[in-house]
Amino acid sequence: MSGVAPAPEKEDDLPLPDLPPLPKDPRWKVEHLGFLTAVSFALLTCAASVGFLADGPTAALAAAGGVLIVTVSHTLTTLVVAWADTVRPALVMPLGMLTYVVKYSLLGIILAFGVSSDWSGKTALGLGVVAGVVVWTGVQAWWITRRTRRQ
Repeated sequence: MSGVAPAPEKEDDLPLPDLPPLPKDPRWKVEHLGFLTAVSFALLTCAASVGFLADGPTAALAAAGGVLIVTVSHTLTTLVVAWADTVRPALVMPLGMLTYVVKYSLLGIILAFGVSSDWSGKTALGLGVVAGVVVWTGVQAWWITRRTRRQ
């Protein structure tokens, strides 16, 4: 020990910094959800059809379920982040990270159980998840690019 006493803690009575004003219309954060949901349900229908034609009703339900899992999880993430940004922008990072950790943990658990089981739909489920992620990400990137070009 150096023999030096720690400095007493000072009470923090400084004012909070001014936050930037909220956007006039915060709906832009979720305006893409309607279109993305429609695209996801079209993909869900296609995945179910391909699954049925390839391996019957079990594969059809599994492929559709994979797309549905991605659609629900991405929609919830978008809603949580948009809500946090509207309420208090400082909440975006912690709530966004928490949402991603929970979402990907649940997805990992679902896929781990699916892969380790003897269920005949596990391949279709995995392909449905992959298709859902690729299509959702691609359409969202297209939407954002299109929106930023308009401004």
